[in-house]
Amino acid sequence: MYWLSTKQLVFSSRGGRNVKESQNLFYGRRRCVTIDREITLKEVLIAREARAQSQRELMRRLGTALISFSLNIAGPIKNNALLRRAFLEGLKRLDEALTAAGLETVERHQTDSPTGCEALWAVRGDGRQIKRLCVGLEDRHPIGRIFDMDVLDPVHEKWNRADLMLPPRGCLVCGCKGKNCASRRLHSVAEIQQVTTNLLRNFFAEQDRCSLADLASRSLLYEVCTTPKPGLVDCRNNGSHCDMNLFTFLDSTCALLPYFRRAVSVGQETASLPPEETFLQLRPDGVGAERTMLQVTGGVNTHKGAIFSLGTVCAAVGRLWNPASFKWNISEILRECAAMTRRAALAELDTISPDTASTAGNRLYIKYGIRGIRGELAAGLPAVEQIGLPALNQALTDGASLDEAGVSVLLALMTSVTDTNLIARGGMEGWQWVVRRTRDLLLSDIPPDQAASVLDTELIQRNLSPGGCADLLAITYFLYFLQHTSPCQVECVS
Repeated sequence: MYWLSTKQLVFSSRGGRNVKESQNLFYGRRRCVTIDREITLKEVLIAREARAQSQRELMRRLGTALISFSLNIAGPIKNNALLRRAFLEGLKRLDEALTAAGLETVERHQTDSPTGCEALWAVRGDGRQIKRLCVGLEDRHPIGRIFDMDVLDPVHEKWNRADLMLPPRGCLVCGCKGKNCASRRLHSVAEIQQVTTNLLRNFFAEQDRCSLADLASRSLLYEVCTTPKPGLVDCRNNGSHCDMNLFTFLDSTCALLPYFRRAVSVGQETASLPPEETFLQLRPDGVGAERTMLQVTGGVNTHKGAIFSLGTVCAAVGRLWNPASFKWNISEILRECAAMTRRAALAELDTISPDTASTAGNRLYIKYGIRGIRGELAAGLPAVEQIGLPALNQALTDGASLDEAGVSVLLALMTSVTDTNLIARGGMEGWQWVVRRTRDLLLSDIPPDQAASVLDTELIQRNLSPGGCADLLAITYFLYFLQHTSPCQVECVS
């Protein structure tokens, strides 16, 4: 440990631990608990002196250059959940930059206290090169203006921008160079705080839109690649479909990535409005996504159900988005889905008549009162919460791979869900036969993958395909990914 203040909880790490593991000290099993509160000038001065003493001790012991990283935050509150996330973003990018430059980090120390998050890394390398690298992060990263990355070494002591013949940093509020704004107090603390909050909020909003869209697309890819899937396209065959294959689904998934990003954005933008308004504003984007899907697949319907269902889930996540965290309550998301869709779904079903029932789903509602995916969403996706996720978690607990667990989830859904795709192809009798046959195979103690292989052959012979269950499997994957993505793993790869 290197921080001296007894008010702080401190963690240290020495060579060999990467930054992601160090970041887990904030969010993982050894979480550092800090009360967000206003701090005094005395506390700031104590922390500053502790930092300076630690820098001297570490530099004397190791004889290497040091990076001292903290955040430039105006006002008496120096630490909260949003600032912690910004700090972790800086650590992540700093680690990437050092690795890319071939610079070895000998020791890493981080602390989380009311006076702010701070890091002190000992780096083996030239101080000038390290300072130039840090300046690059401060100047080019979207939130780099609040990064404060000091570089010291035993020979030169502290490196400044002037040593590199670089201009001073600009004002956070107006962009003017130098310290004129600060020395003349041209901007109030409240103004600086608002600009800082907006900067961080906008950055994480965009980053998380991309990350959530990536997870949605990943879920569709996992669904189609889960093998074997009875009657469905997978890595082994085309199931009961003669007009599509694995590559059709891959093309469609890639084309839908912007739609999922837009769905999250709609949720974020309408979070303060009634949930029904979010669903209404999402609908035109869903119609556009269907057109895009049909264009890239040559008119083949690969993902119409997923556009509606998974897109709605993405919008619900957007409504619940919090810039300070990437943690999600699954039950809350599903309740939001119900609140968004219930009124519109019921109103739409009420307008259906035998004369206007142009789709298979509408005709099934008229004939049997089956509400399909609209009713499922309006109820908060109980099949996913009560069947899909428990089956996935149980299979993984039992040692199955994610692919094997996906097969188990699909079979569990097939025994319980009223799948309108099966009914449209085989009538009520065909669907009921699939439910009975799936249950019988699972009760016979045949391993899930073998049961799925047997069912695959039989469903292909009967031209049956549980497409509704496949969409619910994709949503199950998506919610699982949300549960198991930590704040340190959030990354936009789109």
